Amino acid sequence: MKFNKFAAAGLLMAAALLGFSGCGKKSDSDLFVPVDAVSTDGTMPVTLPTETTVITTTTEPPPPPDITVNMLAVGDNLVQTYVYMAAQAQSMDGVSYNFAPLYENVKPMVQAADVAIINQETLICGDGYEITGSGLNFNSPPALGEAMVELGFDVFTMANNHVLDKGIDGLASCMDYWDGMMAKYPILTLGAYRNEEDQNRIRVQEVNGMKIAYLSYAEHLNGYEIPADSPIRVGMTDNLALMERQIKEAKQIADAVVVAAHWGAEDTNIVREDVPVLAQQLIEWGADVILGTHSHTAETMQYIQRSDGTMGFVFYSLGNFISAQTDNFNVVGEMGSFDLVKDGVTGTVSVLNVGVMPVITHYGAGFSGLKLYPYSMYTPELAAEHALPYTHAYPETAKDFGWDVVNTIINNNIPAEFQRLTWP
Repeated sequence: MKFNKFAAAGLLMAAALLGFSGCGKKSDSDLFVPVDAVSTDGTMPVTLPTETTVITTTTEPPPPPDITVNMLAVGDNLVQTYVYMAAQAQSMDGVSYNFAPLYENVKPMVQAADVAIINQETLICGDGYEITGSGLNFNSPPALGEAMVELGFDVFTMANNHVLDKGIDGLASCMDYWDGMMAKYPILTLGAYRNEEDQNRIRVQEVNGMKIAYLSYAEHLNGYEIPADSPIRVGMTDNLALMERQIKEAKQIADAVVVAAHWGAEDTNIVREDVPVLAQQLIEWGADVILGTHSHTAETMQYIQRSDGTMGFVFYSLGNFISAQTDNFNVVGEMGSFDLVKDGVTGTVSVLNVGVMPVITHYGAGFSGLKLYPYSMYTPELAAEHALPYTHAYPETAKDFGWDVVNTIINNNIPAEFQRLTWP
């Protein structure tokens, strides 16, 4: 309110005259009226209403962002005799083992993933056990594990048909080896366990803020059995009650569940008819991704829908990662890449951006120069130099090999929508 200074002056003068005329004694407070309490028309003070307006602004917080974890999975690390002999040939002394050159072509792809998973097909038993790599008798040099960690693998699955190749004591020694590795490096191993309590301790890894649980099961143990008096346990695919319980529990304690399944028929690209049935059950129970191995061949893959409409994904067999096998279908494997994406609002996990880079085990005559090549680095010239078809004791079983054969295997077994033939 603006203030009329002339009206205020007149009012003050009148008040002063009244005060000196003897019409009653006034206190100092009676004689003086605060200027800001006088109205503009000269009347006596008025009370001015006051009003406070409070404006509250509410800002909705942004929704939590989605979380993405890029994963890479490979098949059987089948370190047969000629594989570790190739590593010996790469060493300085010809006696120790240098595996790095055998895998160097795929190292950038393995290390680019947030998580890389491998099925360690052969035992690594450590001191006191012969290094072997043929038939049903595998034990690899301790240098192999170090090389695989250096290559970039984070998760090692062990539930496969070769875990008892050196007996129950050999398996215990192998677990000792991996316990030592886990004490040195931030890796996980699973599939073979010290006892029932250990088996029920589901392995969980947190990556980029996402919790991922891992489980591993084998179809058989090459006819061997764990002794009745041994506490050691291996996850088996015929124990449906165990798998259902563990997968459902894993889904409760983690955002995503990855199941390694060593199953199916060997040396065929055809998925055995009972395998998709079991895959449907595993997905229905809560598995987000199934990593199939054991066939030593590249097999197809697909999304599987649950009854609630959500989807999981299965690689029926990733085939061999490395090997010294001698059929054309054994030397072409798969490196499966995919994203686990957790919705920031709902928490739902989806399997997205699935892609498969074929990987070829290449070797010359006498398995010389044995090493891995991703398809993006392989060439028609290299394919023409491959030692296959291998002339062995049964030449009638030898298979043709060449660039066309490699592409036929890929196109027959890896759906076009999932083929990733260039990198990056």
